[in-house]
Formats: sequence, C-alpha cells, structure tokens
Amino acid sequence: MKFKLRRYVLYYLARCLAFLVYIIPLSVALALADFIGLLAFLTARKYADITLENLRSVFGGEKTDKEIHRIACQVFKNIARNAVELVRFPKISKENIDDFIKVEGSEILDREFSKGNGIIIITGHIGNWEMLAATLRIKGYPGVVVGKRIYFHKYDEYLNSLRRYHDVNIVYRDDSPRKILKVLKSNGIVGIVADQDVDSVEGVFVNFLGRKAYTPAGPAVLARATGASLVPAVVIRDGKRCRLIVNNPIELVDTGNKEADAVVNTQRWSDVLEGYIRKYPDQWVWMHRRWKTKEN
Repeated sequence: MKFKLRRYVLYYLARCLAFLVYIIPLSVALALADFIGLLAFLTARKYADITLENLRSVFGGEKTDKEIHRIACQVFKNIARNAVELVRFPKISKENIDDFIKVEGSEILDREFSKGNGIIIITGHIGNWEMLAATLRIKGYPGVVVGKRIYFHKYDEYLNSLRRYHDVNIVYRDDSPRKILKVLKSNGIVGIVADQDVDSVEGVFVNFLGRKAYTPAGPAVLARATGASLVPAVVIRDGKRCRLIVNNPIELVDTGNKEADAVVNTQRWSDVLEGYIRKYPDQWVWMHRRWKTKEN
C-alpha cells in the first residue's frame, strides 16, 4: 500500500512539472531539461554506471574517459529533452511541424506505399523516437505503433493521451497479432522500436556494436511473411531542430530457411541502426542492459 501511494505521489508531481514545462517558453523548458538531465546523471548512479559501462565497452579504445563521461551526461540530457517535447506535443500542428523537424526521405515512403503491402518502420531509442510517429501522422501517413504497457497505468494513460493528440495509436505487444496484420493489409505503417534486449519476445542473436545481442526477430519475420517493406528510420537532433531520416528498405533474403533468414534480415536492419548510434552516441539510451541475454 505504501509503495502504491508513492507511485501516485510521484505521478502527480510529474504532472505538475509537465504543466510547468507546457506553459513556459520552449527555450526555457529545454534549459530546464538539460539541468534535470545533468541532475539525473549525477544522482541516478545505477543507470549512470550502466551507461558508462556500455559506452566504455564500445568506445573504450577510441575515446578518452573524459569524452565518454561527456557523452553519458548528454544521453541523460537528451532523454529529458525528449520528455519536454513529448509534453508539448499539443503545441505541434500541421502548420508549424516544419519548425520542429525536417523530413528526409519521404519519397521513399511514397514509393513503398505504391506497392500496396504496407510498411514496417523499424527504429530505435535514439534521438527523439516519439517524434517519428507523430510527425508521420501529422504529415498524413496512416498507421500504428507497437509498444509495451508501462508498469504504472497512470503513466501509460498519460503517455498515450499525448500520443493520441496526433492520432498515434498503440498496439500493445500482448494484443492480438491480427491488429498489426490488419494495418498492413490496409497499406498502413506499423512502427516498431526494436533495439532492446526483451527476453519475452522471440529473438535472434546478431552482431551489434561489437557484441552478440539478443534482438527481436519479429519485424524481419513479419515483413517477409506479409510482403511489407521493412524501412529503417530515425529521428536525430540537429541543432535546434530534429531530422527524421527515412532509409531505403532492407533487402530481405528468402532462402526458404526461416531461422537463418531471420538472422540475416535482422542483422541488416541492426547494421543500419548501429551506424546512427556510432555517429550520434550521445542520443542513444545506453542505460539499458542491451547485452544481458547470452547465447547458450
């Protein structure tokens, strides 16, 4: 009971902070986000240590420890900025969306839509991933996002209310797969964030940032089974604006060996995402235990 009460107290404190972030100027809100991000890096030692450990394992041979600490701090600031921008979603509209984000590669989406089999957009927790779906919906592209339920229902409801402001609807991982198939059959977009080690979903081991990483196989398997285009896309911070970068679809192999093909096709989209993480390491969520699952 005491733990449950604490959740409610923290939730309503967060909502008060969210209201403040919403009404103050954006520049002030982002400055506040940087302060909160720095504070979190200095005080949330468990996640800061995981971030530093992961960064050292990938960049230890090419970056100094000072550089790694700077990157780690920026990671926390980026997440805080994401939260600020998410809270302010209602201020974004079709008329001003271009002030916040530049879309690169919309012609790729249009070309893949013309094939009529739907599109699976694969992305990761890099930049401001929440802006990806919102931007595409504002631009008129139909579709849904696959996500997981947040442990506390109040946070889940609030987050989804912000998403739905721009008609971004969620299909939960534990929902019927028919919901996803229905979207693809209607030539819509299914957005999947699949760069984390989730042992509750079927996955394969691929090379990721120099180590074997357990990675969801669903996006590649679903694309091959339905004929949908598997399109990597990311939202990267670039100065005062973000860039939504749409990449060419993954060329899927189909040898008849489903297990082997799942590994090859998952590796291909993972390589694309890895390229962005290496280029923008301060924008990925390094505090996740990405390599916790080991091969037998």
